[in-house]
Amino acid sequence: MPGSMSGREATAGPARDDTSEDAILGGQLRLRQPAKGYRAGIDPIFLAAAAPASARALDLGCGVGAAALCLARRLPEVEVAGLEIQPGLAALARENVRLNGLEARIGIHEGDLLRPPMLLSGDFDLVMANPPFHAAGQATSPADPGRARGHVEGAADLARWISKALKFAGPKGLLLLIHRPERLGDLLALLEGRAGGITVFPLWPGAGRPARRILILARKGSAAPMTLAAGLVLHEADGRYTTAADAILRGAALDLA
Repeated sequence: MPGSMSGREATAGPARDDTSEDAILGGQLRLRQPAKGYRAGIDPIFLAAAAPASARALDLGCGVGAAALCLARRLPEVEVAGLEIQPGLAALARENVRLNGLEARIGIHEGDLLRPPMLLSGDFDLVMANPPFHAAGQATSPADPGRARGHVEGAADLARWISKALKFAGPKGLLLLIHRPERLGDLLALLEGRAGGITVFPLWPGAGRPARRILILARKGSAAPMTLAAGLVLHEADGRYTTAADAILRGAALDLA
């Protein structure tokens, strides 16, 4: 999904001709991903950092497994399932699980969100997702097919992402998303009457600058009121990560309260 890594979050190394191997979470995890096209950025790291403790979690559209790996590394009790539609990315996700010795707690399923594999059962404590940011026809689609699928909605539009995520969540299960602020109205409308206790947490690129990402945490079936959190500033004026943001990129938890 969208987002980019600088040298402070990932160190590239050789893998295969069509992939690179990066170190994330301050070197705690190895991540193989396409050398060109779809590449995981900081979004899945912040998504996983914001996840509350849970026993069973599902990462919808898991890509190469970055968020699932980060979550499993931070929470040693959690079991994580990942669902990815692109065969090449699903294969890399499985490879990354093996590289990091997390086979016992992460399972990667290849399949379509709209027609999920039968083996992927529901009732997850937590469902997290980094859906495509742009509605079809409202943004220029990248030339690379993998990047296009990650950036622009296809048959699975935002409404279907939310519906499927809520279906996978168990009673009072949590839904955690990272998205763009422009879609906040759509997201709240889709959650209305279905989930509550919503926390909206902006990620500010710098002090005094408009947010470019928001984290949304909601509880299925809740009628609790919404909270707009103060959020987190990611960069200092000179472009360096703030102390708080840097800690998260190295594996710290992000409290949305």
